[in-house]
Amino acid sequence: MEGAPKAIVCRYIALDIHKHYSVVGGVNRDGEEILEACRVEHGDLERWCAKHLLSCDRVVIESTTNAWHVYDLLEPLVEKVLVANPIKVKQIACARVKTDKKDTLILARLLAANLVPTVWVPPVHVRELRQLISQRRKLVGMHTQVVNRMHSVSHRHHLGHPRGKRFEEKNMGWREKLEGMERFQLELDLETKKYLKGQIERITEELRRMSHEEPWAESMLYLMQIPGFGVVTGMTVLAAIGDIARFDTPKRLAGYSGLVPGVEQSGMKLRGKGITKEGRRELRWAMVEVAQRAVKADPHWKRLFSSLEGRMHRNQAIVAIARHLLTVVWSVLTRKTSYHHYSDERIAYKYYTWSWQLNEAQRKGLTRPQFVRYYLMKLGIGSKLQRVALDPKHPHRLASEAEMLALMPELKPPE
Repeated sequence: MEGAPKAIVCRYIALDIHKHYSVVGGVNRDGEEILEACRVEHGDLERWCAKHLLSCDRVVIESTTNAWHVYDLLEPLVEKVLVANPIKVKQIACARVKTDKKDTLILARLLAANLVPTVWVPPVHVRELRQLISQRRKLVGMHTQVVNRMHSVSHRHHLGHPRGKRFEEKNMGWREKLEGMERFQLELDLETKKYLKGQIERITEELRRMSHEEPWAESMLYLMQIPGFGVVTGMTVLAAIGDIARFDTPKRLAGYSGLVPGVEQSGMKLRGKGITKEGRRELRWAMVEVAQRAVKADPHWKRLFSSLEGRMHRNQAIVAIARHLLTVVWSVLTRKTSYHHYSDERIAYKYYTWSWQLNEAQRKGLTRPQFVRYYLMKLGIGSKLQRVALDPKHPHRLASEAEMLALMPELKPPE
């Protein structure tokens, strides 16, 4: 009928993102190509999107290194943006002939058919923390490589050294025995090691500061009471999890970490395999690190580890402990409760270890006794506790609740 408004056709747009450009194409609800796939340089992407995309479009991109920048660009322009899991997309759509144009249209048709396997889109603060954690991990890897090179030089020449850290300046007298290029390379490695150590410490200091600030402090409150957790491992776990509400059971969280054993089935035969190693690598690393500390320092986890070690290899036992600890992580973050294996005094001591990792500025002016009392009050425990005396020779005083309420009236519980 003349004058009747045109029906809005929903378009399903896909972007195949590459390092310097993206290939964009689109289909209608029936999978017919209505936007011819074309290459758009990233320098022109913002202008192209503003000109060609409609507010009713639905867009899908694959999760790649630079996907989040593109996501932030698209999100205000269209009805919906989905981020596809690239591994699962490959499993669904197997094409014999692979081109950028075909990949883009396959992705668009999966979107039109509502078959896109998506990944969770982390908010900006989670992405920023993940980037910081990733940068620190890379620097630590580079530092390890440098130290290993220096160790190889020392072992190759059977060089003795004083007790203590071999590569501290006071213990470096053995380098005088080296000559020529080997001496020159060692000097370069020493300088590189010093620089990398400084960069790692800068990031660690930033993580310490962030651990006592929202939105992270609310969750660190629960993680730091668990055996084996420190600031770096705690922040790494929070960055990897993002939002604990995504996991309705601890099994789902364990699956996401890749700490669950794989299974191989053939007919009626079931064979166990090693852990799947799917999911976020840094979450696995952090939980294994926490497990190794917990079995050394905590009686409960030490007993469990000894029991497991009698039935399996030590590394398998550590992974099993890491998996158990991840269940504890899920429990305290989901239920917002204290760690049930610890007394109030033991939890207060854990908070003291947290306070020792932070300087006064990072504690926002709180003394250590005030810092510990602040988190005990946030957790709702330890009201009668006046000091921490796990080591009778070195007791630690706690600030009173009255002192903290005078300092922070917002800590008063609602009546």
